[in-house]
Amino acid sequence: MNQVKEKGDLYLVNRRIKKRIDKMFDKNSFVNTPPMGWNSYDYYDTIVTEADVRANAEYMAKHLKPHGYEYVVVDIQWSDCQAGTQRDQYQYINFSHFNMDEYSRQMPAENRFPSAKNGAGFRPLADYIHSLGLKFGIHIMRGIPRYAAHTHAKIKGTDVTADQIANPYSISRWNPDMYGVDYRKPGAQEYYNSLFELYAEWGVDFVKVDDICNTNMYPHNPYSAEKEIEMIHKAIANCGRNIVLSLSPGPAVIEKAWHLARYANMWRITDDFWDDWRLLKHMFERCELWQKHVSVGCYPDCDMLPVGWVGKGFGNERYTNFTYDEQITMMTLWCIFRSPLMIGAELTKLDQPTLELLTNDEVLHLVSNSHGAVQIKRDHKHAIWLSKDNNDSSYYLALFNLADEVQSISITLDELKFGSPVFMRDLWRHTNIGQAKDIIEAAVPAHGARLYKVQHNSI
Repeated sequence: MNQVKEKGDLYLVNRRIKKRIDKMFDKNSFVNTPPMGWNSYDYYDTIVTEADVRANAEYMAKHLKPHGYEYVVVDIQWSDCQAGTQRDQYQYINFSHFNMDEYSRQMPAENRFPSAKNGAGFRPLADYIHSLGLKFGIHIMRGIPRYAAHTHAKIKGTDVTADQIANPYSISRWNPDMYGVDYRKPGAQEYYNSLFELYAEWGVDFVKVDDICNTNMYPHNPYSAEKEIEMIHKAIANCGRNIVLSLSPGPAVIEKAWHLARYANMWRITDDFWDDWRLLKHMFERCELWQKHVSVGCYPDCDMLPVGWVGKGFGNERYTNFTYDEQITMMTLWCIFRSPLMIGAELTKLDQPTLELLTNDEVLHLVSNSHGAVQIKRDHKHAIWLSKDNNDSSYYLALFNLADEVQSISITLDELKFGSPVFMRDLWRHTNIGQAKDIIEAAVPAHGARLYKVQHNSI
């Protein structure tokens, strides 16, 4: 009888442990589709203000939310009162002190985010974003502020100080603000727990963590922040709030795909992506490498969409260098691959063609309602991708012209393993184009794309 009871008690204990473990790793239940939204970086760099964020959020709520865009993300340096004031010399000011609380945690710069006064942090701004039916996100650098370590600032809930968990040999190649956190030190996990406890109190829904996906200071060990990713994941699991975890910059380490899928929701597969055709053409290689690693809650990230007006904070405000056909190629690849869609433009300056590009619901349908995307052909002149609809027997076929002149791109139904005939719809032109019996062929503009819905029943 006692043995039965002991076995029963052990069973209950094991079930409780399993539930706890399942909860820790169940990061997918609230990220069923790739996140879509806006990020401040491409336009504002380090100088975005509360007024800017509110204006872009209001535009999103009115024009983009009906099409699935919902995240409003404040990118880097939001805690630095002096950010951008020495932009002719530095992107990130050396030896900056930031605005911090007593526990080594960065707080919004009040001269740029006035609602953060009196210790309110980002809560008032997050509340406003939520009132619009949207979600709020922030950027952080991995680690702990160097200034906190140098001044031996406190870590909440411990007797440990910042210098005791900081690793001065783990730094960023491109940003001077932080030391890495040594996971082996008492207080390390408590520090990350305190960060995400604060973010949960603020109502944060999305955190982009930088200098962590690829710590490119250390080419011999580009995934050197592996344990910090795990600490952050655990802190999110413990904070009591659903928070999307996005890791930057890339290129992500393909050999660590299993680890990224276990601990993060999205991770950059490229370094910063800008409006340069050479970078866009190279994305076909990156997407080919990562095409088998897209799953529910796990989204290799092609980076932001540099459309419309970008570059103001960099001192180079410009309309995107991408041609319209190149923007069609970018949107088609991002959508069929099922990358997160984060707009980099100043939303309040979007023109009608760009707005229409970003809100084509037939194309955006692929982001949330397709699967199994695979690149079936690629050379230096063209690429072809195929995916399947989640809801019926339809397929999506994308033809990409990577050449510098218009060309005809074709593929036979036999190559696609399709029976004949098939019916086709052009998703960019919103036009049914009829029946194909043996071959699908199209004249595609230079650097452009065609995207078709293909099915055996008439459309």
